[in-house]
Amino acid sequence: MDLDQLILRLLEAHPIADQTDLLLRLSAEGHELTQSTLSRRLKRLGILKVQGRYRRVEGSAQILPEVTLTEVPPNLLVLRTAPGFAQALGLTVDAEPVPGQMGTLAGDDTVFVAVLPERLAEVKAHLAQVLAAR
Repeated sequence: MDLDQLILRLLEAHPIADQTDLLLRLSAEGHELTQSTLSRRLKRLGILKVQGRYRRVEGSAQILPEVTLTEVPPNLLVLRTAPGFAQALGLTVDAEPVPGQMGTLAGDDTVFVAVLPERLAEVKAHLAQVLAAR
């Protein structure tokens, strides 16, 4: 069985909540990976952490619920969504970065977007467009 199929099988068979657990299960199957390699592979396979466990997110499931965008000066934007959707929302934000957008941090229902203070209004306007288009 190839590695991608094994990852999908393990995620389907077990409620895996963190990458360390998945790495241990892969190791038991004879596949030694680093956490960063696993993380890249999960992203490529469309696997996100949803409601506390890793799952494959199909194309139609990537439709995100309502999102609120709040500006927190001097350099932070806060996106709030339904529980379990912040990771997918963070990926959406990261997919179309603009100058001044320094990084994102996603929890369960909240995404923090760090922004250069002088670019806060520009990044906020861009994110509003991205969110409206989805």
